Amino acid sequence: MHIINPAHLLTDSPYQPSHKCSPLKGRFQLTQADRIGIERLLSLDLTAECPNPTLIEGFLRHKLRLARNSPEPTPASLVMAGRRIKYMISGGNARSGILTLVPGNKAGCIPVTSFLGATMLGMRKMQRAPLLRDDGWIETLVVLDVSGT
Repeated sequence: MHIINPAHLLTDSPYQPSHKCSPLKGRFQLTQADRIGIERLLSLDLTAECPNPTLIEGFLRHKLRLARNSPEPTPASLVMAGRRIKYMISGGNARSGILTLVPGNKAGCIPVTSFLGATMLGMRKMQRAPLLRDDGWIETLVVLDVSGT
């Protein structure tokens, strides 16, 4: 038997998917300004100085493809550049920072060119997502609160 479309496997097939999860498409929303900012970062190669630039670039391109456009006016619960984000990683203490499209390591800023910033961009308050760490481990990111303009 040839499998043309794995989503249409026979019900008695031993090759049923072992996981049930919601599709990623539509789980994130990006504002037009964030889309333009990400495209600018990628086109000017501003991710070259960050750790794992190839992975970050691929992740940002993937997010651009998957994310829906955010509604206007932008919801107050949406994580976007310039907003202060309160978050928790895998049940740890709550932390916060301002999400920024500018690469760098300024105190209190979360650059989109980091795995943390790239993951949280486009999420909403109380949303969970897997977070890839620099060492390859995967944690759970939870957005606790979003504030700012």
